[in-house]
Amino acid sequence: MPPRGYGPWEQVASTLAEGLVARGHDVTLFATADSLTTAHLHAEAPAGYEEDPTVDAKVCEALHIAACFERAGQFDVISNQFDFLPLVFSRLVSTPVVTTVHGFSSERILPVYRAYDDVTHHVAISDADRHPDLTYAATIHHGIDVDAFSPGAGDGGYLLFLGRIHPDKGTATAIEVARRAGLPLVVAGVVHDEVYHRREVLPHVDGDRVRYVGPVGPAQRDRLLGGAVALLHLIDFDEPFGLSVVESMAAGTPVIAYPRGSMAELVTPGLTGFLVDDVPGAVTAVAAAAGLDRTACRREARARFAAGRMVADYEQLFARVVEEHAARMGHDVPGRRVGRAGTVGGRVSERLSEQ
Repeated sequence: MPPRGYGPWEQVASTLAEGLVARGHDVTLFATADSLTTAHLHAEAPAGYEEDPTVDAKVCEALHIAACFERAGQFDVISNQFDFLPLVFSRLVSTPVVTTVHGFSSERILPVYRAYDDVTHHVAISDADRHPDLTYAATIHHGIDVDAFSPGAGDGGYLLFLGRIHPDKGTATAIEVARRAGLPLVVAGVVHDEVYHRREVLPHVDGDRVRYVGPVGPAQRDRLLGGAVALLHLIDFDEPFGLSVVESMAAGTPVIAYPRGSMAELVTPGLTGFLVDDVPGAVTAVAAAAGLDRTACRREARARFAAGRMVADYEQLFARVVEEHAARMGHDVPGRRVGRAGTVGGRVSERLSEQ
């Protein structure tokens, strides 16, 4: 952490850890050995198993999670950003566990969440992603470093697709909208469905009307977002959050999205973009997006999705959880603050997620 490329869960965990350190907390980050952090780093794997084929995923995941819970007594709270697997350890320790639910990859993982609903404190990343079977301590929208994104004028004259190349993300729909709107489209992101990419995307890539630039790092992503007329986020699933949406807003670039999942919580129509129901609606929105105030769009992103806001929300939740736990156990709360936060950092590697 932070991720060098795609890795929304890792990015959130990294931002949270760094923010808590900056606020004076004693943080231990459990992540890969090549991570960069101001926290105390505990590593069981040299690198993510997608980057290093010598790393055994199951072995390192087991060692990674066990290392945190074996040290649980050193922490006031454990922030689990690792999905459902750490929950099975939560009854074995007295340290409270706060689990951020980064969406549900499958209904098949729900039995684990249900089984430990009474001992973990769930955080939803959007109200839309709350599952009716679970109890939640809070909804906390993700936050980003807004200053890491340059305000752009949108003068590149193109539309942008930024995300996983997958039917869920609507890459082919973005190509069709750009064609009808008469604007070039730049497609950026990792390929997560090779068949879809070959059948629905590559036949349209001509280097002119449609350009595919592959996965992009922070600098190229910043340039692409700033130069785009709008970001097309025409998803075909109920997305739990969508970091690329708020990153686009941070660059001042409006977002045109289908109103599925969290989109209605993120996009403010007429200010940071438009919510549309179909391709014709998206084409109409492209013309309207060019007239939006990009400075106001960026200002809204800073007000609602800045990293500091997210970190403060988690800090308040951790303090409440620690205080409630101490009251149940009949303990004092030293200094009435979260003295140490054991952060299970994202996952051992980049893995397909629904961000």
